[in-house]
Amino acid sequence: MKIIGISGSPRKNDKSGVYSLVKTVLDHTGMEYELISLRNKKISGCVACLGCVKDNVCKVEDDFKALRDKIVEADAYVLGGPNYFSTLNVISHAFLERFYQFRHQEGNLLMGKLAVAVGVSGTAGSGRFPADEIEKFFLYNFIETVAKVTGQGTASCYDCGYGETCRIGITAFNHGPGTKIAPEMIPNVKKQDDVINAAAEAGRLLADRLNNKHDRMKVTAAMQEKMMAMAGTNKAASI
Repeated sequence: MKIIGISGSPRKNDKSGVYSLVKTVLDHTGMEYELISLRNKKISGCVACLGCVKDNVCKVEDDFKALRDKIVEADAYVLGGPNYFSTLNVISHAFLERFYQFRHQEGNLLMGKLAVAVGVSGTAGSGRFPADEIEKFFLYNFIETVAKVTGQGTASCYDCGYGETCRIGITAFNHGPGTKIAPEMIPNVKKQDDVINAAAEAGRLLADRLNNKHDRMKVTAAMQEKMMAMAGTNKAASI
């Protein structure tokens, strides 16, 4: 079995809390994995051309094309994105929009697979916003999110050069106006033991689910029922 990890952060890997947490989850699965960063990739959102209807293959020509087979062949996913304005950042959102190509004519290329969602934000507790968005995208594709991992990363305000004087930035929000920035006050997911432990546990849980008679049909049915309940209907079709 193989797991695909996706970091939707535009930052360099060594500066990205998203990349770090996704890798921590993957490392603790003990399984084969590939970790891909969307940094510098050109991926548009779905353009609603319906070119994928007949064969479930997106016709948009960009960097998603090279990732498609990896997504299809993977048994599970660990996908992370940063919080931009209390939602998922655009490259991660665009990447997940393109999963629309897999759904046509009851397409089952991804149905019943498992995933972990990772979200990182510059303020405490707000990593849940991107993580929840990722989970929602997975649900629409009948992929079960077995765990969500969230943490507080380094907001750009700490590095922009105006963090000590700006009265509406994250620095003022987290520490108060006029605070002098010191290295020890800058949030870093690698130094948050509870977050690292949660990421490690998510990796172990994902591996346990995959290694213990994972039944894609049962997961698909459960996710379909959950989505129908969310939509307010009990008329779920059997796939």
